[in-house]
Amino acid sequence: MKFVIIGGDAAGMSAASRAKRTMPEMDAIVLEKTEDVSYSACGMPYNIADADRPIDDLVVRTADVFRNKQGIDLFTGCCAEAIDVKNGSVTGTIDNGESFRFFYDRLLIATGGRPIVPDLPGFDLPGVVALKSLADGRRIKHYIKDNDVKKAVIVGMGYVGLEMAEALRARGIEVDMVKPGSDLLPWMPRELAAEVKRELDGNQVRLHLGGEITKIEKTGARLGVVCGDRTLPADMVLVAVGIEPNSQLAADAGIETGVGNAIAVNHQLQTSNEAVYAAGDCADAYHVVTGQKTWIPLALRANRAGWAVADNVCGQATSLEGVAGTAVFKVFNLEVARTGLSYEESNRCGFEPVDVTIQTRSRAHAHPGAATIWVNLIGDKKSRRLLGAQMVGREGVAHRINAAAVALHGQMSVKTFSETDLSYAPPFGPVWDPLLTAANQLLKKMT
Repeated sequence: MKFVIIGGDAAGMSAASRAKRTMPEMDAIVLEKTEDVSYSACGMPYNIADADRPIDDLVVRTADVFRNKQGIDLFTGCCAEAIDVKNGSVTGTIDNGESFRFFYDRLLIATGGRPIVPDLPGFDLPGVVALKSLADGRRIKHYIKDNDVKKAVIVGMGYVGLEMAEALRARGIEVDMVKPGSDLLPWMPRELAAEVKRELDGNQVRLHLGGEITKIEKTGARLGVVCGDRTLPADMVLVAVGIEPNSQLAADAGIETGVGNAIAVNHQLQTSNEAVYAAGDCADAYHVVTGQKTWIPLALRANRAGWAVADNVCGQATSLEGVAGTAVFKVFNLEVARTGLSYEESNRCGFEPVDVTIQTRSRAHAHPGAATIWVNLIGDKKSRRLLGAQMVGREGVAHRINAAAVALHGQMSVKTFSETDLSYAPPFGPVWDPLLTAANQLLKKMT
């Protein structure tokens, strides 16, 4: 069997490795357009924060390990440009300009996502950067060093933008953040978002909400981000307005795309062509709360989907239930987490949402070192199901959110969740865990 994989990051290399372990005689061919495979992309902001730490510390496994120890035919610097589903082949070009063509019995598209860059004047200027690949991380570290960056503007206030604000402040760089919308983290209840804003303010990150950007201009040796009647000066501009699925290659081949323009896949990760699979940030998924298609790029999902594709290609029927959208990120000393639907998303999906927000302690009463935790829980008044959870705090958030995620996968009611046997010890939480306290309060509102 010839198993060709386009893309050599999380989903692609997970699929290649598992398939080769299961069927050693298989021809597993990976086409990766960059020189990097198998690295911790989520660790890049923390690496950038340390000027002395090599970016290659983030590499989990080098290309040569995959080639020499696992027998995978891994081709780096190979850009796939077309898929011929009728004849079962992939064509493209190598860095040196030569063309290639590989035939497949089964194909996996694992092309990931790409940063969204506004189609506005000046976003192609030197010093305007985005962070998605390891090569991007290298460029940013080199640019900061080579240009003695003292001031940066971040366009966008999502996960990556907020993590990079912390990274740049750790390097002593002044940071301004700007976005067109009027709310910081609009999916989050205002009480929780206010805590995130206070943390940013306390670390001298200047926020410019409602700033409609019209262009980036070059002013002498500096850049200027023009927002209405003001210009924010910068030595570097980081574009962090989000990512979109890299699905054009599939669409050009006649493979169906769906929500968010991601490649549409079934529970077995098959596309509209039964010989072609898709996994990772380029593909959609089912949401465990709604049962409907969604597009939420997640690292764990990419790795798990790669495994599932390999199993199916090797004849071991495997289905994935879906995702809850569980995510956590760090904003200086705050942990910010979510899973499931927000209140607004619940409304849009046809539920009758009821929510509650509580403020409590991360440890037992009078135990030293306790911090405040804010918890928001959402339930459906009609079905009584738990729909989502969001949390903010200085400790006890990142792993506590997993209990709510498991409840969503189990389609628990709020009452059942309120009766779960969660752990207790004074250094780690009160006898009534913050999630249980929130669930009990939500039950009262739902009656």
